[in-house]
Amino acid sequence: MFWIPGILIMFISFWLMEAIAWLAHKYVMHGFFWNIHQDHHVMTGKFFQKNDWFFLIFAIPSWLFMMFGIMAGCDWRMWVGIGIAVYGVAYTFVHEILIHQRIKLFKRTGITYFIALRKAHRAHHKHLAKEDGECFGMLLVPKKYFEAARKEKTLFDNA
Repeated sequence: MFWIPGILIMFISFWLMEAIAWLAHKYVMHGFFWNIHQDHHVMTGKFFQKNDWFFLIFAIPSWLFMMFGIMAGCDWRMWVGIGIAVYGVAYTFVHEILIHQRIKLFKRTGITYFIALRKAHRAHHKHLAKEDGECFGMLLVPKKYFEAARKEKTLFDNA
């Protein structure tokens, strides 16, 4: 039954990553590493961006946690690493596929949460400079974007 606390650790790690990603986005990417993140806010037409290197900020700790956790007999560190990795998979799906359409899936969706995610991210991208940003998270969306998404969905459904 060692896996029950492990699943809990993984779940907590996943949601802590939302907070860590928010902080990294606001203070690192929109701070001293703006020169790397900046191309993400400007349409370059390129499939790959300098900003894509940020995956290492999360992939390396995930790998190290898993490696050291497995070396210690599958202890808590393995589950933390798995939680970080699962967040990375969620990030790829939500940010790269759903929001930015780097792979053309879910172009039109009637799912309120997905519409709200896109609206919040659009609000983030309306700022082309590193200052005055908003909506730095990925999965947790401010209430006002849900309300706007519900209105848009209602208009879409009634059309």
